[in-house]
Amino acid sequence: MIKRVVGGMIFGVVIIALAAPVGFGQAAKVPDWQTAAGGKMSFEVASIRPTKPGEFTPPNFPISADDSYRPNGGVFTADFSVADYIGFAYKLWLSAEQRKTMLVNLPKWVSSDAYEIHAKAEGNPTKDQMRLMMQSLLAERFKLAVHFESQEVPVLAMTLIKPGKTGPKLTPHVDICDHDAPAASKDAPPSDVFPPPCSGGSFMAQPRPNHEVIMGSRGATMAMIANSLPSIVRLGRPVVDQTGLTGRYDFSVQWTMESNQVAGVDAAPEPMGTTFLEAVKDQLGVKLEPTKVKMDVLVVDHVERPSEN
Repeated sequence: MIKRVVGGMIFGVVIIALAAPVGFGQAAKVPDWQTAAGGKMSFEVASIRPTKPGEFTPPNFPISADDSYRPNGGVFTADFSVADYIGFAYKLWLSAEQRKTMLVNLPKWVSSDAYEIHAKAEGNPTKDQMRLMMQSLLAERFKLAVHFESQEVPVLAMTLIKPGKTGPKLTPHVDICDHDAPAASKDAPPSDVFPPPCSGGSFMAQPRPNHEVIMGSRGATMAMIANSLPSIVRLGRPVVDQTGLTGRYDFSVQWTMESNQVAGVDAAPEPMGTTFLEAVKDQLGVKLEPTKVKMDVLVVDHVERPSEN
């Protein structure tokens, strides 16, 4: 589902960046993914225009923090708020609480005003390289200035319940997608395999009967899985990976939404089924425990409305 959040100049606003935790006493550094992607990059050409009320141009790929992306010849098309573009450019996994905290200190236009961006890059860049180009575009056209700081943050540590052993729904990634097979017709019956074999690395969530929800992904690192959890359910804190597992994993987790999360259902003292925390324990073999760690956070020093094309 595509969703656009419908919002000058700011100074000293902190945006939590769910990067890997750093050791105490270490200076904050540029995230590893930026270095791996090649550093500073720019689009060859780009146009920006404010979106008129009621208009929306769907993006040509998800501007999400996951790896869902198929190289498309360097074309970027999207229609979102500046807050959303910052999240994409810096690969931020923001929970509802973190986004609210971020926006409370920002001028309203940063989240309420949408901007349609059409850009073209040379070659066939990766999604992370597109992020770097968006960083340059935000700096050039929105005068965005940011820096990283290392701060102690309350988090939930994700650890294995049994050392070296995962749950039945968390398995090492195996590519079972037939990349040469024709795309399934929109009228084809849905697959009972979740996530679908050719889901492209995106994090997916689907409603099920009786207020149940299932979410998952293929080829995700444990850090990506940890980062995704607060964006799906209200956990109150970021989640950091402390499982010690490396490589990429396929996972799915299914649970029953709490009654106060279901429209038209009054809150009940007892959960209606498997809770989210029970599900991650039984199905993924992990637990979430409160702690504090040093993490890199992104501080926005300055931003303005974009210049006219």
